[in-house]
Amino acid sequence: MRSIWNGAISFGLVSIPIKLVNATESHSISFRQIHTEDGGRIRYRKVCELEDREVTQSEISKGYEDADGTIIPITDEDLSHLPLPTARTIEIVAFVPGDRIDPLQMDAAYYLQAGGAPAAKPYTLLREALKRSNKVAIAKYALRGRERLGMLRVVEDAIALHGLLWPDEVRAPEGLAPDTKVTVSDKELDLADALMDTLGEIDLDELHDEYREALEEVVAAKAAGEAPPEAPEPARSGKVLDLMAALEKSVREAKESRGEEPAEVRRLPQRKSARAAPKQTGGKKSTAATKKTAAAKKTTAKSSQGTKKTASAKKATTTKKTAAKKTTARKRTA
Repeated sequence: MRSIWNGAISFGLVSIPIKLVNATESHSISFRQIHTEDGGRIRYRKVCELEDREVTQSEISKGYEDADGTIIPITDEDLSHLPLPTARTIEIVAFVPGDRIDPLQMDAAYYLQAGGAPAAKPYTLLREALKRSNKVAIAKYALRGRERLGMLRVVEDAIALHGLLWPDEVRAPEGLAPDTKVTVSDKELDLADALMDTLGEIDLDELHDEYREALEEVVAAKAAGEAPPEAPEPARSGKVLDLMAALEKSVREAKESRGEEPAEVRRLPQRKSARAAPKQTGGKKSTAATKKTAAAKKTTAKSSQGTKKTASAKKATTTKKTAAKKTTARKRTA
């Protein structure tokens, strides 16, 4: 990686030579402006207003326009003599916890590369001190014609520099919150928590630029003389009339997208009620019915006892007759 700035980190009385390297890169697809009729490139030429001719890059330098329109030339040598200690130095001014830095202040990110063997020891010392303290370093430095605020933190085995906006460059969010007084119920918060838990965490390395991929498909199709792919129909989103229903639906869809089976809401079967006692229209009728039932049971019992007695009597008579016949036969034989 090519360095874009050379300087040193000022850490108290310790000076660490470093090189500044871009930590990010853009993968966006850029377009050229063309003439619609013939496809010719549209270019911007740098023309001197006084001589009315195009000039080369080597003929161009910086200039400051005063209030009355006067141009004051400023050279790189002039900028190198700025009365600032941060002209070529990243001056550490404080160490603070990382959560003290508002993400709104974050700007461009750079890596700090140790400038040669002599810088290895102090570079490693600063890196390990930042690791052990769990803090970040706040620094000032000058880059591209202005003094900037920065934050130094450890990324793996390197030190990264995040450019920070000055506090007065961050706008306050005044008048952006809803004016209407709204009350959120505990049940709605529970559903929101459930949706957050269902979505869960994600590995940021798995995310990618789908817009750029789709744009590459369109460019490839046009280059091959084919029709560009058709865009899918956007999902119809109706008005959210019931926040609870929208949250519940979101939880279900999030579970389905993760391959989880959505919980089915099943109604419990109703318990069978005990048989109702027969309606009693009057106390007398109920008593009479009870008496009739008891009498019927008594009669049945007596009938059963009589049947048993009759069977016993028949059996005794038959036995007596058989004995008498045997006695008569014996007498006749004698």
